[in-house]
Amino acid sequence: MSKTVLVVGSMASAMLLASMVAVLTAVPSIGQSQTVTLVGAGDIAECSPDNNAKATAALLNNIPGTVLALGDNAYPHGTPKHYANCYDNYRISDGSVFDAKRTHWWGQYKARTMPILGNHDYHSSKIAQPYFDYFSANRAVGFKQPPAPVPNTTANPGLTPGKGYYSYDRGSWHIVALNSNCNKVGGCEKTSTQGKWLRNNLANTNKLCTLAYFHHPLYSTGNNVTNPNVKPLWQILYNHHADVILNGHAHRYERFAPLTPGGKKDPQNGIRQFVAGTGGSLGGSEVQQAPGVEVVETGTSGVIKLDLSARSYSWRFVHIEGQTFTDSGEGSCH
Repeated sequence: MSKTVLVVGSMASAMLLASMVAVLTAVPSIGQSQTVTLVGAGDIAECSPDNNAKATAALLNNIPGTVLALGDNAYPHGTPKHYANCYDNYRISDGSVFDAKRTHWWGQYKARTMPILGNHDYHSSKIAQPYFDYFSANRAVGFKQPPAPVPNTTANPGLTPGKGYYSYDRGSWHIVALNSNCNKVGGCEKTSTQGKWLRNNLANTNKLCTLAYFHHPLYSTGNNVTNPNVKPLWQILYNHHADVILNGHAHRYERFAPLTPGGKKDPQNGIRQFVAGTGGSLGGSEVQQAPGVEVVETGTSGVIKLDLSARSYSWRFVHIEGQTFTDSGEGSCH
């Protein structure tokens, strides 16, 4: 390897060289990337004083970055009123304030929210139409601006009923948002429309690290919560060296060791799964065995915050005011 040697013969040259060094060290070189933040939870908003959606929304006010709504965003049935009144805070009939006493709500952050669908989002509509109308800010049915910044093209159908899966990039990370309501999108197998889309999408990214999020966890300590239908999505993600998966659905916080789709620990190539169904809806204290589980908390509402760097990530569970549980750590991408 050859060396380049600079010889400085005058004070003026020395000063010029020092200035050049200062500029070069202040600007990230090619290949470097700034740290970016994702923050969110699932199982969020219900117009009930016993629901902690207001308290978790207050956390978002102090955490910058992309907000992830991990499904079951508006309880109990994902109707237009549930989205406007509970996830947001206005009357869909005339746009007036629904609850003047409420200071924080998740809809305040819609302009930086990248959502996914949960099973409750399909309760009032076979195609989850209120979800798509709300996040696209469909004025024809009374929803207010702004829309969520979700891509909606033939190649990236994030706000298309019957699909609702999409991808985007943050820093050195490729982010994939999937629809785990498999029976609503023609299946989750590798030969399904979504499975083919995911394989093609991952094959064409040039990002160093990959994170995916969808509502239903493959593994969980909650009774009747695990969903083997998403295992083909896991397998596709594992085959393409994905690093992290985020889920909701179970009303708890869970952290898992890096796993294979079959549930075996794989510290070198496994995917670390987090469950954060902690956005507000309470319930689900039962705990059963689950492969690779490292942390389970069933009594705390809050959000998961992930800081994504060029070749690594760190996580922290942020609890609501008045509670104490937290969890944090870091990992490297493959």
